[in-house]
Amino acid sequence: MSGLDMIRSAVGNTFRSKTRTILTVLAIFIGAFTLALTSGVGTGINRYIDTTVSSIGSNDIMVVTRTAENTSDGPAKYEPDTRNVASQTASPGTTVRAITTGELDDIAGVSGVTSVDPALAIRPDYVEYNGGTQYQVSFAGFPGGTKLNLAAGADPAPGTSKHEVAIPVEYVDALGFTSDSDAVGKTVTFGVTDQTGGSTTIDATIVGVAQPGLVGTSSLTANDSLTKALYDAQSVGLSDASKNSYASVTVHFDPSDSDAQISTIKGDLKALGYDATTVKDQIGLFKTIIDAIVLVLNGFAVIALVAAGFGIVNTLLMSVQERTREIGLMKAMGMGGGRVFGLFSLEAVFIGFLGSAIGVIGAILAGTALNGVLANGLLSALPGLSLIAFDPAPIAVIILVVMSIAFLAGTIPALRAARQDPIESLRYE
Repeated sequence: MSGLDMIRSAVGNTFRSKTRTILTVLAIFIGAFTLALTSGVGTGINRYIDTTVSSIGSNDIMVVTRTAENTSDGPAKYEPDTRNVASQTASPGTTVRAITTGELDDIAGVSGVTSVDPALAIRPDYVEYNGGTQYQVSFAGFPGGTKLNLAAGADPAPGTSKHEVAIPVEYVDALGFTSDSDAVGKTVTFGVTDQTGGSTTIDATIVGVAQPGLVGTSSLTANDSLTKALYDAQSVGLSDASKNSYASVTVHFDPSDSDAQISTIKGDLKALGYDATTVKDQIGLFKTIIDAIVLVLNGFAVIALVAAGFGIVNTLLMSVQERTREIGLMKAMGMGGGRVFGLFSLEAVFIGFLGSAIGVIGAILAGTALNGVLANGLLSALPGLSLIAFDPAPIAVIILVVMSIAFLAGTIPALRAARQDPIESLRYE
């Protein structure tokens, strides 16, 4: 019997007892369906993180802050030559000292650092269009190389002297624009109050409309020129020491640097008293959480597949018992134990393939339908997010894993069939 004949025979034998085979396939289907669906959730969310959350920065920058001093043993002593700043990363009981202009040179002197830009915190009072309603506004940082997830227009240009801004989609209707594309090219006005109580206004051109993402939807994004103009306007009345104190700075490095080289830069900055975080570090935190959740869900799917494995054992053991005389006849005609083992193993593998293939196809259909429902419902605030996405490689791995489990489950029945004595088998009633 050739290999092709064995495959044909195995497929035909699988459906001798249709009810038993269908029930076993259904058990495998449940496990494969769950495994494919949870894997798709992980793929979909991680893909969204890569394309959307990665807009918080580019791959050649790191955010540097001064290492917080732990003062849990008591209040920190006042140092007249230092200046403290508010920090969202500082926990209660800690003091964060500002980074001054003079210290920027120390950071720039670290091997591997190509440039250093202070992060300017800008806090305008409002934004308005054409004398209309004034709205509160906040700005997100926009380091060089960052790419926004745009609904219309383009990213603010970092190298121009023009004041450019990208607004989130939620500001489009509020400011009075008819559509995302209608907002592009229009001029908005920002109101700023300085430290003396004086007020001033600064105009900027809308160059882009940004889609919402996991990191927030309400922040505007300004280019360097607008950022500096707003910062200078709000800093009127501050001393030079106060104006030139920064909670964080953006450090640029060569994007071709290896992980080891980036770790060295972080270590050198740590030795100077600074903490550095790359975009990869920030995205990695999201992915770690998602992957952990998916791993737990996959564990339940594997339990279902193991239970289905026992169904395969039962199915094939009964098949061996029912076909005892047939096995004896095959052996009497010269088929060796290895061929018999292979025949029953192929039956197990085919059952695994059938259940996993149906399960994967069912998961893809269900995932596609669910994406459509969620996109118009719970996830309507996150355009571009396909919660469940499927890549060919993970799908193929799932099918191979299920077939492997099926093969292992079929080992015991296959060995039992291979060890049958032909004479005793032919006498079996």
